[in-house]
Amino acid sequence: MNEILVLGGTGTTGRRVARRLTALGRPVRTASRTASRTAPRADSRAGGGGHRLDLDDPAGWAPALDGARALYLVEPDLRPGTDRRERLPLLVDRAVAAGVRRLVLLSAYGVDEADDSHPLKAAERAVQDSGVDWTILRPGWFAQNFSETFWRPAVLSGLLALPTGDGRTPFVDAEDIAEVAAAALAEDGDRHAGRAYRLTCPRAIASGEAAALISAATGRTVRHQDVTAGEFAAAATAHGTPAEAARRLAALLTDVREGRGAEIGDGVEQALGRPPRSFEEHVAAAAAAGCWRPAD
Repeated sequence: MNEILVLGGTGTTGRRVARRLTALGRPVRTASRTASRTAPRADSRAGGGGHRLDLDDPAGWAPALDGARALYLVEPDLRPGTDRRERLPLLVDRAVAAGVRRLVLLSAYGVDEADDSHPLKAAERAVQDSGVDWTILRPGWFAQNFSETFWRPAVLSGLLALPTGDGRTPFVDAEDIAEVAAAALAEDGDRHAGRAYRLTCPRAIASGEAAALISAATGRTVRHQDVTAGEFAAAATAHGTPAEAARRLAALLTDVREGRGAEIGDGVEQALGRPPRSFEEHVAAAAAAGCWRPAD
């Protein structure tokens, strides 16, 4: 009856949160839209299996929420043109009614200052108005974008064509996000309650420096080519990204060019009492793990 439920259990942060909670000896289970079965209780303590929880199907949420007392919330669909703003607020209501007493929301940098059209604005408000302990995480761009997700194919090709110019951003390691989330979910007391943590690495770097650091760590040549937002969007669309999503991503990267989001946050140190991991540390760990080895 004190289980922790982690949404997005197969995602970049969710799987790391679940792993850390398991290492802490906390009973944890994961939920995702792609899970094909309900995990037996015996598996939940080891993070085994996963509950199916489709945010578009509220009728199916009850089994995943049953017995959970803390919940890690993540919205997996932030594509422009899709109206998903009410999914997490409804889940917050259902979770609290089911007995959840602690909420940790993965939000994003700048949501607190965004207008109501931002897909996470309503989620932040719902968490803050829930009547239970809550913590909000506001990270910037993930360092794992280079090693696991969006830009890994570009790194492997040797060319990062991004409309970022010399703009700098403090890429945050998802391991730090997960450690902060696990602490907020698992620690006794209310040290993290009512806190909104801005999560970054210790310094902001430009895309060209990121490419150079990856080159030095891997021995492969990776360079950054500055392109226009239109050129980036056209290339992304040609590779299968929906046109509106490509334009939105281009706009976010243009924000980097213009210096928005370059501020260093102290959320990792506030939450964990240590400095955040540097981008260099992430690159070294990713290279050692073979993240940039091409698939056979």
